[in-house]
Amino acid sequence: MTPDCKARRPIDGSHQDGNHLRTALQLAAAGVPVLPLRHGKVPFGNCRSCKDGACGGRPNMKAAGPCQCPAPCHAWAAATTDPQVLTSSVWAPVWREAVTVAYHPGGAGLTVVDLDDAAAIEWARETLPATRIVPTTRGEHWIYRGTMTSSNAVRPGVDIKSSMQYARWLGFGTGATTALPDGVRALAVKEPPPSRTAPQTLTVPLRGGQGECRHRTPAYLERGIAMAEQRITEARSAVHATVYRTFLAVLSAHGRCGCLTDGHVARLFTAAQAKGETLRHCLDAWTNALYRLGL
Repeated sequence: MTPDCKARRPIDGSHQDGNHLRTALQLAAAGVPVLPLRHGKVPFGNCRSCKDGACGGRPNMKAAGPCQCPAPCHAWAAATTDPQVLTSSVWAPVWREAVTVAYHPGGAGLTVVDLDDAAAIEWARETLPATRIVPTTRGEHWIYRGTMTSSNAVRPGVDIKSSMQYARWLGFGTGATTALPDGVRALAVKEPPPSRTAPQTLTVPLRGGQGECRHRTPAYLERGIAMAEQRITEARSAVHATVYRTFLAVLSAHGRCGCLTDGHVARLFTAAQAKGETLRHCLDAWTNALYRLGL
């Protein structure tokens, strides 16, 4: 179950009664991993036994999973749906000090697009498909079904909270939760700016040498190009990101040895354009990959 469960009475995100534990237990029963937040909307610090990652987690709170100790540790990784943990004697004093409840979106199979101001909201309304919306203090949370890598400041006023991240619980909101769109996934892909704008008239932007690859056999090169074509062709989501990463992988292996020909690059461009990418995007993605590798 997810926070858009229709069978449950909406929970007031303000928690005026101060009973954060009751809210946490309701969410946990719906399959939403929860954790307490202190003043400043930040998690409670690691317990003494886990200080500086002594328990095996990393002190930057990017641990791969919940700590083995019973105390709330490592921010998002402390989120749980276990009522025995939430009501344990170790957690009891933490809930008394908590000022609100947070949840781990990725653990609930969700992604939160955190829109921090009116401009960001306007952008979302013009760009993203409608989904469940939860009002926040300054903006809105747009909640989608599906998970991805979390990323801050993907554009002005927009953060993405999903895996290895927490979001403040502010109620169920309104609207139906829809599937995570490719447009949101693409926001988290960091492409470096091109060193120069590639001429639009080019069919392919790289003329490699005609000689043999100095460190790979011709068969290896052919297999690599075929696999790259297949990777692009089989992309079911985030096509934009897949094209860029595939170009980057090909250039990483063969961009410096002069073995790539116009024919090889044209095959990659053809595969990308068959998935709906424009020539302009192919040129930009290729140029960005060259820039990234210093070629």
